[in-house]
Amino acid sequence: MERMSQHSAIALLFPGQGSQSVGMGRDLYDKFAAARAVFEEADEALGFALSKVIFEGPEETLRLTEHTQPAILTVSTAAARVLMEAMKPLGIAAKFAAGHSLGEYSAHVAAGTLSFADAVRAVRLRGRYMQQAVPAGEGAMAAILGLEPDLIRVICEQVEDQLTPLPGDPEVLNFVPGSAVVAAANLNSPGQTVISGAKAAVERAAELCKQAGAKRAVMLPVSAPFHCVLMQPAQESLARDLAALEFRDPTFPVAANVSAMLISTGDAACSALIAQVTGAVRWVECIELLAAKGATQFIEVGPGRVLSGLLKQIQGKDAAAAMNVEDSASLEKTLARLAAN
Repeated sequence: MERMSQHSAIALLFPGQGSQSVGMGRDLYDKFAAARAVFEEADEALGFALSKVIFEGPEETLRLTEHTQPAILTVSTAAARVLMEAMKPLGIAAKFAAGHSLGEYSAHVAAGTLSFADAVRAVRLRGRYMQQAVPAGEGAMAAILGLEPDLIRVICEQVEDQLTPLPGDPEVLNFVPGSAVVAAANLNSPGQTVISGAKAAVERAAELCKQAGAKRAVMLPVSAPFHCVLMQPAQESLARDLAALEFRDPTFPVAANVSAMLISTGDAACSALIAQVTGAVRWVECIELLAAKGATQFIEVGPGRVLSGLLKQIQGKDAAAAMNVEDSASLEKTLARLAAN
């Protein structure tokens, strides 16, 4: 019998790219057989020692997108398995999950939608496809802080219109398709939106956002412009790969980035993971959805505390209890808080 009622339901949150660090997950690997098995399974599924890259680096190797994505998935899955195993004796189980971009795969592995081996191979290819979709230096992303998301959208649309020549314009002959693309990619919190697209368009939009009153507009050190239409080649390649995998109905609902709706079937999960390659991460709406469905406790599972910070920004003074599990110390602290409720 589960101790947690619907009024105190737990939602697991899984981080995306950017939360990685050399050495992450090592403590879990050393102390828990369930975590160690995940790292060993990742090495076997990929055919190389991903665990060595995670634990020893070097950082520039871990930062390669095709390494970063399976690395974060592996550490997040290891943390989730240790947490879920530890919650069972307490009569506690997760009711929902959500993952930020790449983290949506971790959420589905935790929910049993995808096998870990299939997921870790898929996200390695996802990272490779994303890297190959746009030549290095041609795409960019920028974080816009302290400006209304709706105004950012309007500015992006204006930039696209300004940079796209009209039919009959002499510039049409020299126009490079995709060079005017810029759009909101990550709606992370009310005061933080990340834009993505062609480098010149992103730089122009970032400058206009500053002129419109943004507190800051920061160009991000990313290897590709994620979550925009320039990722269409990556989406098409990934769609073929995911279509070949077995997707089961999740054991608990997972909030989808692209729709901010709960996913409860394997087919819907597959479609959502394909669409999110070019679609925006609607993180604010995902958190609001989980809260509306009864989630009152959120546990960030995996490296870092980025999502815990965003949770506070989204929910403000009414922020739900935010916990995290990335090592044995944070696990103990989280279990103690869960047991006290």
